[in-house]
Amino acid sequence: MTLSAYVGLAPPGDKGSWQMESKGYQFWTQSDQKGNFSIKNIRPGNYNLYAYVPGIIGDYKYDNIITVQPGSNITLDVLVYEPPRNGPTLWEIGIPDRTAAEFYVPDPYPNLTNTLFDSSPKNKFRQYGLWERYADFYPNEDLSYTIGVNDYRKDWFYAQVTRKIGDGSYIATTWQVNFELKDRPITGDYTLQLALAAASFSELQVRFNDGEARIPHFTTRLIGRDNAIARHGIHGLYWFYSINVSSFWLRQGSNTIFLTQSRATDAFQGIMYDYIRLEGPPQISL
Repeated sequence: MTLSAYVGLAPPGDKGSWQMESKGYQFWTQSDQKGNFSIKNIRPGNYNLYAYVPGIIGDYKYDNIITVQPGSNITLDVLVYEPPRNGPTLWEIGIPDRTAAEFYVPDPYPNLTNTLFDSSPKNKFRQYGLWERYADFYPNEDLSYTIGVNDYRKDWFYAQVTRKIGDGSYIATTWQVNFELKDRPITGDYTLQLALAAASFSELQVRFNDGEARIPHFTTRLIGRDNAIARHGIHGLYWFYSINVSSFWLRQGSNTIFLTQSRATDAFQGIMYDYIRLEGPPQISL
């Protein structure tokens, strides 16, 4: 059974994503469980067609421009989306639903609790000041998560934010993902599929087994202006990266991925993760 997809028409643009295209109207709908959809009452014009499916990483984009004319009725052929995948899943963190709602959201400070919102997971993230709780849980060392031991629902903080120190300034934070490879890495590229639910004036740097490497193995560079953390949101704009991981960066036995949010001038620079998955090379067998 096909999962229900969100399907939309957005004006062609140079932003690279329908999320940042604001030069015209967008028209969206939700497909049925078989993937059928219909979008009505569209303004005439040229459009790109996009789609995404909760539970599946990445975005679909139709190859051709769709021209809507007054009174027209356009029928498309079967549209097939092949989600990004280069090899078998070795491990994963989170749920690919474009939000950070499944991760650990702390209780608010008692003096800041807003009684308009209940404490259910649906509303818990709306409480004020939750980003400052990170320093309470990790006053000296940052989050360290071990695959097969930790539970992302309890042990993965909902936002990677800066840490405020004694003089009132802020410092960058580096999270660690620890995992085991029981065999020697197979020569070739592994893949780290990395989806972010939000980013605010931040830069995520990724290093493999060398947290002090001067040049990261991957960096997003400066991204994000959605400010979801400060606005008590659980997602902003979606960012997706498919990162090639050389087998030379990995080793048999214990491995660590270092995730550094390197921009740190205020409390609200940070990211929210949506989903992380490490894939083996295509030829690996599990």
